[in-house]
Amino acid sequence: MLVGMDTRDTRDGWVGSDEWELLTRYFPSGWAAAARSLGAWRRSRKIRDPATLLRCLLVHLVDGCSLAETAVRVRAAGWADVSAVALFKRLRASEDWLRWLAEQLWRQARPSPAVRGRRVRAVDATTVAEPGRTGSVWRLHYVVNLANLQCDYFQLTSTAEGERLGRVPIQPGDVLLGDRAYGTPPGVAYVCAGGADVLVRINLRMLPLFTETGRRMNILTRLRTLPVGQVRGWPAWVHAAAGRLGGRLVAVKRSLASARRAREQLRRRASRQQRPLSAASWEAARYVFVWTSLGAEEYAPEAVLELYRLRWQIELTFKRLKSLLGLGQLPKRSDASARAWLHGKLFAALLVERLIEEASLFSPWGYVLDATSQPLA
Repeated sequence: MLVGMDTRDTRDGWVGSDEWELLTRYFPSGWAAAARSLGAWRRSRKIRDPATLLRCLLVHLVDGCSLAETAVRVRAAGWADVSAVALFKRLRASEDWLRWLAEQLWRQARPSPAVRGRRVRAVDATTVAEPGRTGSVWRLHYVVNLANLQCDYFQLTSTAEGERLGRVPIQPGDVLLGDRAYGTPPGVAYVCAGGADVLVRINLRMLPLFTETGRRMNILTRLRTLPVGQVRGWPAWVHAAAGRLGGRLVAVKRSLASARRAREQLRRRASRQQRPLSAASWEAARYVFVWTSLGAEEYAPEAVLELYRLRWQIELTFKRLKSLLGLGQLPKRSDASARAWLHGKLFAALLVERLIEEASLFSPWGYVLDATSQPLA
């Protein structure tokens, strides 16, 4: 358990103080001072310091306890004597602090390892809803570095703000992977202008492609020439406001079973949204096709599709966040407390990532040995 509740250790009123002190080593520098400057902790009434406040909040955020149960637990542990209402007010006041903790934690992470000398990142978003018809709904924009599956960037917005590549900070040499929602001319132009490359699934309406002479490419006509199991690529250009962007259309034909599953998903989605299913979408479901700015000398068509397959890791990340940390259901009744709860969950998730990363360097004696070998005697 992150908060280290060990009732056998009650030194100085703390429970599991050794484990807590170890955990705080992974917090962003200046985290306690930030609690004061951002208004989360103003005075020592009931809760004596920022560390106690954060520990109480983590019982609620990580252990999944209700505010009432959290109040009982922290009283039993001797940390603080607060009510559920007081904890709710503290959580709501901690919105900016929890957001700062989460943001600083991923900013202070070790430099992420690269794939083929480049940073490959999967981009996606998921919604988090408060139960009930009138509950608020939020959109979490998330980026995962595929070299170590750690969060590379996140942003929390309302659902009025859509998914787009333009909100993701990039560095020259990055490779961004996105699904159909991210395949738009402004999005790919933003990435390419920053010296990075993009690999996105194609939506026939949102990402029109053009030939070298400027004619609109009929993608389905080209896809019909594909036999099952053969991967092909064609030069294809995207027309953006800043000019033409060169790249490739890469496609493969699905197996019959895979095409059947894709078409069933299309049919269910169209029925749920109460809209007609177009013949073009029905035919396009027989293929997987992407557009990429990656050069053929670096990635062959088969390598492009294998790279795109890695995008599924961000879907698994969302499943872990929602199933293990309970990110999927938002149990708050105000926007401020909802944002605080979400940012607290993200802070806990990022902290778990850092602990897992550190576990790979774990030694039984608790420190890294000097590289210089010493004689046994």
